[in-house]
Amino acid sequence: MPDLSELADRWKTDLAAWAIPGHITAAVSESPWVLPRQVFARRADRLAGAPCGPSYDREWAALDPPGSILDVGAGAGAACLPLLRRATSLTAVDTDPGMLELLAQRAGSMGTAASQVPGRWPEVAAGTPPADLVTCHHVVYNVPELVSFLSELTSHARRRVVVETTVRHPLTTLNPFWLKFHGLHRPVTPTAADLLEILTAMGLRPRSQTWTRGGAPDYASFDELVDVTRRRLCLPPQRAADVGAALAEAGIDPVRPVDLGSSGREVVTIWWDGNSPEI
Repeated sequence: MPDLSELADRWKTDLAAWAIPGHITAAVSESPWVLPRQVFARRADRLAGAPCGPSYDREWAALDPPGSILDVGAGAGAACLPLLRRATSLTAVDTDPGMLELLAQRAGSMGTAASQVPGRWPEVAAGTPPADLVTCHHVVYNVPELVSFLSELTSHARRRVVVETTVRHPLTTLNPFWLKFHGLHRPVTPTAADLLEILTAMGLRPRSQTWTRGGAPDYASFDELVDVTRRRLCLPPQRAADVGAALAEAGIDPVRPVDLGSSGREVVTIWWDGNSPEI
């Protein structure tokens, strides 16, 4: 069985393979690594209004009795907002200050003042207070140095860490489109199984549950989905009609445009005990 160092190196190498060739990125002026704030906000609003799923269940149980929450890679609050009825405080970490502001506005309307920590985890971990519950949804595939990331999640949790992620890298759903438009074969690793191997090798004794999150209309229009997908595929604006046709051919419903990276996907909830001292 590979040791932790081998597993961590493999994870980092697999993620590095997702880099887009320079000749493709050089041909367009827009970044393909687009994170549409409005899509994250709609998803956060939907989940806050109708909490559900194994991740929510494990997090809700960890907040009995009520306790503090630290949400790492919080986005607009899809993980933490559904939990606020049992939260004594909320700290949110994200690299996008605009996303944190969307979260803070929503938390404030629900009666909770969110403490915002702009920056990248674990670089900001030293200045971030621990919490009873640490949540981290759909972040790990952006983390090359995974062991230090997970270690800081653990050391900041008094009761439990809950990670939610897709079983496979979320951008694998775009792989057929990369082949169609660029003739480029894209990676299929790492996977959640690799994450569980690393957690086990770290001695954290993770537990997990695989399930399917139902798709939902995360985009306001089909045109919005086409625009985001086009940018992700490093295609210029004049190729929008081609992208729209390809999406329709792939079975995307123009009336109910879902995010290709997450909606309706097989996901896994992973949880383990934190080791920050109780106060």
